[in-house]
Amino acid sequence: MLDAKRLLDQFLGGAQGGGQGNGWGQGGQGPGDFLKGAGGGALAGGLAALLLGTKSGRKIGGTALKLGGIAAVGALAYKAYNDWQASKHQAPAHQSESARRSPVPLLPPPSGTPFNPATEAGQQKLARTLLRAMIAAAKADGHVDAEEQARIFAEMDKANLDAEDKAFVMDELRAKLDVDAVASAATTQEEAVEIYAASLLAVDVDNAAERGYLAMLAARLNLDDALVQHLHANVAGVTEKVPA
Repeated sequence: MLDAKRLLDQFLGGAQGGGQGNGWGQGGQGPGDFLKGAGGGALAGGLAALLLGTKSGRKIGGTALKLGGIAAVGALAYKAYNDWQASKHQAPAHQSESARRSPVPLLPPPSGTPFNPATEAGQQKLARTLLRAMIAAAKADGHVDAEEQARIFAEMDKANLDAEDKAFVMDELRAKLDVDAVASAATTQEEAVEIYAASLLAVDVDNAAERGYLAMLAARLNLDDALVQHLHANVAGVTEKVPA
């Protein structure tokens, strides 16, 4: 049976033991500590590297590897959502001042919210949705052709993946790119924010095709422009590009 949470951990660079449950109790970290760190893993070093091909990846490590993929995406999305909500109640001058401050530490989403489902079934469903979003985003520039799919499959054979894991990834790779299908998985605004955050982690924002895909996805998800800006700022603040 597909363990989407574990597979998402591997996509994000090698989680330890499937994310150790919810594992949210790592308070006090700044964003840089959360997803960056010497000796940490990397999107460029996880399964996502197979989808990113020759692109540069983003360094990801430290606490994120202990928390697991679903926790990392959830914390990023939760912070961006809260930042956006707070900014709506601030005057423009205050918003500018706030943007210049030191980053606020990432906080775990409350259990039982769309950012952190209370049940294992809910977390598995969310992880599957986020995986589909990441794979779709990685295909947005068209570089994952039949030849690339064959190379990815060969590389996956070397990884510690179950048959169900491999089948899921290959089915998603072979599926037609459908931004509407990705967006339709969001049943709440919070889920929409997480889908966008996961997609953003899987792309190279310097690539015109992928920027276009993100713009379409944001529109289909009905995300406010200011919320999208918070997501981009938070992801940029906790990741570090590594050479191709």
